[in-house]
Parts: sequence; C-alpha cells; structure tokens
Amino acid sequence: MSTATTDIAAPAPRRKGWTRFVPFAGYLRQSVGWQRGMLIAGLVITGVFVLVATLAPLLAPYGYADLRDDRGPFDSQAAPSAGHLLGTTVGGFDVLSRVIWGARTAVLVVILAVVMSLFIGVALGLLSGYFGGWFDRIVVVIADAIYAFPSLLLAIVMSIAISGGQSSMMGGILAAAISITVVFVPQYLRVVRSETVRIKSEAYVESAKVVGASSMRIMTRHVLRNATRTLPLIITLNASEAILTLAGLGFLGFGIEPTAAAEWGYDLNKAVADVSAGVWWTAVFPGLAIVLGVLGLTLTGESINDLADPRLRGRRAAPAEDLMAEGATSEEAES
Repeated sequence: MSTATTDIAAPAPRRKGWTRFVPFAGYLRQSVGWQRGMLIAGLVITGVFVLVATLAPLLAPYGYADLRDDRGPFDSQAAPSAGHLLGTTVGGFDVLSRVIWGARTAVLVVILAVVMSLFIGVALGLLSGYFGGWFDRIVVVIADAIYAFPSLLLAIVMSIAISGGQSSMMGGILAAAISITVVFVPQYLRVVRSETVRIKSEAYVESAKVVGASSMRIMTRHVLRNATRTLPLIITLNASEAILTLAGLGFLGFGIEPTAAAEWGYDLNKAVADVSAGVWWTAVFPGLAIVLGVLGLTLTGESINDLADPRLRGRRAAPAEDLMAEGATSEEAES
C-alpha cells in the first residue's frame, strides 16, 4: 500500500520542478477559464512580437533605411502590392520593413529600460527600507518628486538632456531607455521599500540578526526574495508603458533618426498628413504594431495580477467548480 502511494505521488515534484525553468508555466497551471485564455493570448502575442524582433534581418524584405532596390528607387506612397506588401511611405520607405525593424527597436528599448530601472529601483528600495534614516527620507522625497511629473513630459526632458532629442541607433536607443528608466525607477523603489519595511520586522529576520548574519546577507538572502514577489506584474505593465513612451517620443520628434533605426512613433508622425489624403497604409500598420505589442503585454500582466491576488483567483475558480458540481449532480440523477 505504501509503495503504491509513493509511486502515485512521485510525478508531482517532477512536474513542479520543470515548471521552474519554463517562464509563466506556473501561472498557466493555476489559471482557469477566461483567465487562462487571456494569459495564453497575451503570451502568444508577446512571443510573436519578440520573435519578429529577433528575426528582423530574415523577415524584412528590405533594410529600414532602404529607398531603392535592383530595379531602381521605390515609389513614394505606393499602395500595397506584390513588391511592397504594405506599401511605401511618403519618404519612399517600405512600410513592412519599417514595421518589422521597428519591433527590434522597441524590444531593445524595453529590455534596457526595464532591466536598468529594475536593478536601480530594487537596490534603492532595499537599502532605503532596510536602513531607513536620512537616506530613506532623501530617496523617498526624490522618488515622489519624479513620480509627480507626467511620465511622457519627464521622458522628453531626459531625452533632450541626454541626446538633444535626436541620435544614432545605439545612442538613441540608450537615450530613450535611460529616459524611460528615470520614469520607472520610483515605481520599483516604492514597492520594494514598502515590502522591505514590513519584512525586516519578521521573526526570521530577527533570528538572522541574533545569530550574527551581516546586513548584506540578510538583505540578499532573506529580504530580497520576499520583497520582489510582486515585480513580475509591474515588469509586464512597465514594458507596455515603455512601448507607448517610446512611440510618444518618436511621434513628437524626440526619438531616433529615421536613417539610424526604424521607430513606429516617428512613422506615425510622418503618416498624419497621409491619412487626410487617403493614404491609409502608412499609419494603420505602425499603429497596429503598437496596439498589438501593448495588448500582449497588458493581457499577460493583468492575468498575472489576477493569479497573484487570492481573492480574484478564487472568484474566477468558483464558476468552474460550480460547473463541475452541476455535472456530477446531473450524472447522479441520470444513473
């Protein structure tokens, strides 16, 4: 009897083990109904978005700054055709190529901005919440002052200060990422700081102090792991906000030069006059790319938020349990 029980219970740890190495696998196992559908849709859209960015040199028929091919220069504002599946812009750029290469620009900016703001915000929040005192007061005041500014306005100011509003590909990507980082750092700082203030008074932290553990060891081994559990949600939502901020900078003329890299916001800015002239393809496809990128990350983030909140998770699971109960009752009645 005990051997059979051991054999039946053995697979569970193995399944739990591999899910630690597969991103979002744990969330997929917990989700049900519409919640699972939203999460899968968000992951698929985001995955396609990242895949297109990674394979941009293979997928794009032309370079982001190409104005001609072997047959000659491209026509301006040419309608979608076999040679240009999504048409061309007023400047003669291929729309499909600009959309695909724009995905790479967006992914690079999002990764740099999120990683930099994550490290800076978590480090400052951990130190501020754990040690407190004058350092905590100064950091909180600066973070609140930054947080009070409109995010896009602050990004514009930082972009002008860093690169003068226009730059090369890597310089422009770095400038945009730093501009967005300044906006995001206070969010990570406030979340990690509040969790650190709560966790540092827990019994296991006090026990670590009693046995002589250093402050650095306590922060990295005991506080950090528990203070960052809610960060996946913030990361996904910040990634979608980073795409919008980058597009806003490009639309207002403070982004990356068109000959240095493709950027959706810049393309939308140049397509404003085309719409009134009936040239719809130059605006629709870059705008659709922005919408899909933000939608995928937002669906993923909202699904993670529901799964992280026990009240929402229980509320969504209840209808499924009721359906199972009704099914069992109907089977009993038939038998």
